[in-house]
Amino acid sequence: MTWGQGLSIFFLTGLDIVSFIVRLSALVIIPQRHNPSTATAWLLVILLWPWPGMIAYSILGTNVLPSRRMERHNAMLSYFHDIRARMMHSELPGAISPQLPPSLQATANLAQNLGYLSAVQGNTVQYVTEAVDFIDTLVDEIDAAASEIDLLYYIFADDSQGRKVVNACRRAARRGVTVRLLLDSVGSREFLRSSLREDIQRDGVQVEEALPVRIYRAKAARFDLRNHRKLAVFDSRVAVTGSHNVTEPSYGRFGKLIWKDVSLRFCGPVVRQLESVFIEDWYVETGERLDTAHLFSANDNFSGPSCLQTVPSGPSYQTENYQRLIIASIIGAQEQVTITTPYLIPDEGMLQAIEVARLRGVKVRLVTPARSDQIIAGYASRAYYEDFLRLGVEVYLYDKGLLHAKTVTVDDNLGFVGSSNFDIRSFSLNFEINMILYGVQENFGIHRVQGLYICDSHRLTQDEWGKRGHVSMALESVTKLLSPLL
Repeated sequence: MTWGQGLSIFFLTGLDIVSFIVRLSALVIIPQRHNPSTATAWLLVILLWPWPGMIAYSILGTNVLPSRRMERHNAMLSYFHDIRARMMHSELPGAISPQLPPSLQATANLAQNLGYLSAVQGNTVQYVTEAVDFIDTLVDEIDAAASEIDLLYYIFADDSQGRKVVNACRRAARRGVTVRLLLDSVGSREFLRSSLREDIQRDGVQVEEALPVRIYRAKAARFDLRNHRKLAVFDSRVAVTGSHNVTEPSYGRFGKLIWKDVSLRFCGPVVRQLESVFIEDWYVETGERLDTAHLFSANDNFSGPSCLQTVPSGPSYQTENYQRLIIASIIGAQEQVTITTPYLIPDEGMLQAIEVARLRGVKVRLVTPARSDQIIAGYASRAYYEDFLRLGVEVYLYDKGLLHAKTVTVDDNLGFVGSSNFDIRSFSLNFEINMILYGVQENFGIHRVQGLYICDSHRLTQDEWGKRGHVSMALESVTKLLSPLL
């Protein structure tokens, strides 16, 4: 044996020993930090590819936020707790503490304990289902605003629709209105790095990045923790939230494949809840504490018919707020559950909730795109179709574009609309905002929208599903194993 051969053997043996130590360490550490399904997925990756797996885990393996962010988040939660206490003793106890049936009151209590915002009466709701109408709504409200405009979006694009909103913001700033844009650093990266950002800042529009990606920071959060919220607030009077982003209906993808979304326009006390979410996000990113005196003012006349509740969620909260809420609602369903989502990657708790609902005789319908914009997530979603079909769930595949609307209805009197997908990423990693609508009349609009989506879909049958190719089956199996990481 030559000296060089001996050195090579020594080097390779050393690598084998280190790889063994890496695998052994992963077996000890990872199960302590994650739920069983997520831990199993990470262990599979690391056992198969020790070095790439450990590097990936060091970057993506935890959803712990930097201490400064958590300190600011907790400070705002404490501050808003005091505000809510003052609201409870204001002149609007009926608006702040509405009377709900016992089943709905249980949902409201759970949502309040998770997201710290109560159900409020006295609101009006309007549905916005077309992308062009959504942009027109934003522009109209911006042009009508007299004092403040707050916009928080995951995607704000430098395209024809984004420029309509930008031009309206510039007009508002020039007439003395305070305009704030808080945009996700990844979702809106092209706009944030464009000359258009500089132009509107010169006009007085404030533009900030949410969760900026700073790889060189020693204590930076994982880069795929994103602010996925979509929210606009005007003069503390009107708010718009839902699944629409500020971009063209095709999102610039798939050769003009149209995305189908739904957003809600609100007036009433729920606007103040939504504004408080923006105020917290702005403070966390900038350190600037905006004025909140108006949030507990009792001078407004809240005469709308609807009872609503805001549910913020994200890794800064102690638990997975929206996931817990949806599980409880599905388990409590008496007649039907209908879910629309672009990405259908449930965790074990969600699957069990749907199974329990079906065993109790509840009709469950899932509506998701026939064609996904995300290849890996698309295969991971399809990997669960077999489970749903086995349980007797009605699976509908939307054929008229890319269904991007995120809605859930339970029976005829409980509904959810917002930014959260029906997947592990939205439940655990993204900052999301969702609305709860209480009452039959309030949910009529959601049922109508869901019905239109179903009409533009075809129902997946066991026969159709069984005819897919072997390559698809293999990809579905692999992505299903990794779905807790997606």
